[in-house]
Amino acid sequence: MAETPLAVAARTKPATLASHTLAEEISFPGLRVETRPARLPDGRIVEGLNNIWIILDNQSQLNSYTTAMVKGVILAFRAASAARDVVAVVFTGSGDRAFCTGGNTKEYAEYYAGNPQEYRQYMRLFNDMVSAILGCDKPVVCRINGMRIGGGQEIGMACDFSIAQDLARLGQAGPKHGSAAIGGATDFLPLMIGMERALESGTLCEHWSAHKAYRFGMLHDIVPALKVDGNFVPNPLVITDRLLDEWGRFALGEPKTGAALDEGKRMLARGTIDLSLLDEKVDALCGKLLLTFPECLTKSLEELRKPKIEAWNRNKEDSRAWLALNMLAEARTGFRAFNEGPREQREIDFVSLRLALAQGAPWTEALVESLIPRAGA
Repeated sequence: MAETPLAVAARTKPATLASHTLAEEISFPGLRVETRPARLPDGRIVEGLNNIWIILDNQSQLNSYTTAMVKGVILAFRAASAARDVVAVVFTGSGDRAFCTGGNTKEYAEYYAGNPQEYRQYMRLFNDMVSAILGCDKPVVCRINGMRIGGGQEIGMACDFSIAQDLARLGQAGPKHGSAAIGGATDFLPLMIGMERALESGTLCEHWSAHKAYRFGMLHDIVPALKVDGNFVPNPLVITDRLLDEWGRFALGEPKTGAALDEGKRMLARGTIDLSLLDEKVDALCGKLLLTFPECLTKSLEELRKPKIEAWNRNKEDSRAWLALNMLAEARTGFRAFNEGPREQREIDFVSLRLALAQGAPWTEALVESLIPRAGA
């Protein structure tokens, strides 16, 4: 009788296995790393194989990443990449409000604003985080449990697959808050959705519904998350029951208006969020990936990632330098405005800024202070 593969392994494996991780323990505030048993597509657990879940856990700040969290993500992806028993990596956030809304604006405003030399070092870490995702030897699934905005959208697009709950919103925020989407979005968006839509996202900063992002080909799949009277219903705030409007333009995923929007808001208020279908879909995808030759899968990932990696590597150092210097002016102002402004006014007065610059005003402390929105002003 022929030996089983496990019997062969027991007889031929090295006496001691080398460790290829950078850190034996990964413990950073705001980050959780969980080992979960791998499952076949039919849901059966495979003993001895696992998936790694890397979870941004900063719910009070919509899972925005701090410097410490970025360090943890780098190490977690390196560890998952090297782990012999790991099939896939699931990158997600805690709760149901946000996958990630980008860099932590409180930390940006209170520490990095006005300190380009410090932000340059931070951006080295950010760049390493994106590269760790793109270089992971295991397939990476972005589980979009809520908003994927700004830098959160960028690290999400670095992943291989994205599956979203359909209440999620996706998009960029840079030019509205003093930055540019050059942490990956300007590299990845043209490849994924074409130039016109990439320009729309990167400059106008208008967020898209999960249905719209799915229509553009940005997402592998979407699932409902809202339960009303015990039944799942599609996102009631956007159009989901037709592809085109009366003029032949795409309607699927566009926001509802008027009475339809009001009714959608009432339905949303009545419902509860249930991410069980999202978890099932993520597990099923990881199960399909399990049923492949592992080295052939890794090589396929390497080749298919090349357009993203080449664009990213071509631009990341120039982007790092520009973002650091921008902390002296627009980023310094935009992040402070978001952090210090009243809840209903987190953006500066763009008209006043442009008029001042048109007069040749330099970026003085007085100009910055004049642009920060204040309560009651």
